[in-house]
Amino acid sequence: MAKRYAATHFPNDRRYSIGNDLKTSGHYLAIPVINGIIEYPEQYWLKPGKYEDFVSDQSAVLKFVEECRAQQHDDQLIFVPSENRGKPL
Repeated sequence: MAKRYAATHFPNDRRYSIGNDLKTSGHYLAIPVINGIIEYPEQYWLKPGKYEDFVSDQSAVLKFVEECRAQQHDDQLIFVPSENRGKPL
C-alpha cells in the first residue's frame, strides 16, 4: 500500500503534524487521539493557503489545532470517525 501522508512539520511538544497529502496533492493537519483501545491520528484537510500560513505562523496553527481538538472543524476531517471516536491527547 502506498504511503498517503508525508509530514513536513511535527513539533513533539505540541502533539500535531502538518504535511502533504500525496493522494490529493493537498495538505493536512493531524492530531493524536485515543479511543480507550488504540491511539490514532485524526487528519483534517487544509483549505488552500492554510498550509503556508501555518508553516509561517505558529500561533495560527496552534489555534487551529485547539479548534480541531474541540471538534470545531469536523467538516474538514479526511475520514469520518466511528461511533467510538477518540479523545484528543
